[in-house]
Amino acid sequence: MRAMSETLTPEQATAALTEAGLAGWTAADGRLRRDYATAGWPQTLMVVGAIGLVAEAAWHHPDLEVSYARVTVHLTTHDAGGLTAKDVATARAIEDAVTWRPPAGSALGAGSPDPMVRADA
Repeated sequence: MRAMSETLTPEQATAALTEAGLAGWTAADGRLRRDYATAGWPQTLMVVGAIGLVAEAAWHHPDLEVSYARVTVHLTTHDAGGLTAKDVATARAIEDAVTWRPPAGSALGAGSPDPMVRADA
């Protein structure tokens, strides 16, 4: 396993995203990026809150662009000067948090009729 502070080449970053199952994320210009489309402002705020929870718990803070129905996440490891395994791990945790839905057949039922992020995003 790669050290958390060792920077990744663009090819290594792309391969790490694929290995982590992060199809919606891209690696370019020394950072990871993901755009989330939401149903509107309330869902946008929930996405930002979920990202904030993950980022603070991981002590790895992304740059966010926030608008009415969209959140764009940028991750890089500033002290390492580029992309690291820490960025990929944080991206995985963010993806899990903002796309989470109750499991089928669970006691939670189907959950909210308004998911935080749109499936077509």
